Amino acid sequence: MSTEALGRGSSVAWDDSFEHVLEPTHGLGALRLPELISFRELLYFLTWRDIKVRYKQTALGVIWAILQPVLAMILFSIVFSDVAKISSQGVPYPIFSYCALVPWLFFANSVQLSSLSLTLNPNLITKVYFPRVYVVTSPILASLVDFALASVILIGLMIYYSVAPRGVGVILLVPLLLLALMTTFGVSAWLAALNVKYRDVRFAVPFMIQVWMFASPVVYSVAALPAAWRDVYGLNPMSTVIEGFRWALVGTPPPSAGSVLLSVLTGLIIFVGGLLYFNRTERRFADIV
Repeated sequence: MSTEALGRGSSVAWDDSFEHVLEPTHGLGALRLPELISFRELLYFLTWRDIKVRYKQTALGVIWAILQPVLAMILFSIVFSDVAKISSQGVPYPIFSYCALVPWLFFANSVQLSSLSLTLNPNLITKVYFPRVYVVTSPILASLVDFALASVILIGLMIYYSVAPRGVGVILLVPLLLLALMTTFGVSAWLAALNVKYRDVRFAVPFMIQVWMFASPVVYSVAALPAAWRDVYGLNPMSTVIEGFRWALVGTPPPSAGSVLLSVLTGLIIFVGGLLYFNRTERRFADIV
C-alpha cells in the first residue's frame, strides 16, 4: 500500500515492521519457539489477568482454592476409608487423599479452564495476532496460585499427623510438578483447539476428567493393583505425579522405575503433540471462533 492509495496529502505510510506472515514450518520449527520467547511478556499479563478475574467479586476469594480439596478430602475419607475400607498404606487416610488431591485438582481445574479459553476470548483472538497458545497457557499458570494455597493446608496436615517428608523426595517434587505441567498443557492444547471446531467438546471435558480421576490413584494406591498392571499405569503421567507426591511427602512406596520412565515419555508425547496440533490449527481460529 502506498501513500497515494490513502489519498493525496496524507502523511500515513505503510511500515513493513507491522507485517507478520505465517508460513508453513516443519520439524522443530513447527513449535515456533523463537516467537513464543519474543511474546513472553504477554504471557505474564494474560496470567495476571486470569488471576484477578478468578478471585474478583467472589464472596470467599482465595478460600475457594482451599475449600475444594478440603471438602473433597472429607468426603473421600468418609466414603472410601470409613465405608469402603480402602487401604492407605499405613498413612492416615485424610492426608493420604489430600496429598493426591493437591496435584490432581491442579490438573483437573487447569484443563477445564484452558479447554474453554479460546472460545471465551473471541474478541482477543480475532482482533490482533499473537501466539494464541498463551491464551491456553495462562489459566494453567494462574492455577499454580490455587496449588500453592492448597499446599499450605497440606503442610498443616503433615504437622497435625506428625508426618515428615523425605529429604531427597522434596527435591524431586520439582520434576514431578514439571511432569504435571507438561501433561496439563498438552491435554489442554488438544482440547482447546478441538473445542474451537467442535463446540460439544466442552460437554465431554468434565466427564473425561471424572473418568481420568478414577483411572488415577487419587482415592486408592497403585500398590492395591495386580503387579502386572502397575507399570502400565505409567501410561497415565498423573499416576506417577500422584504416587511421587505421596512418596516424597508422606512416605508411601515410590512408583516403579518402569512406571516413571513410561510416564515421562507419555508426558513428552502429550506435550509436544498438543503444541504441534495447536500450531497447525491456529491459523483457522480467527475464522471459526
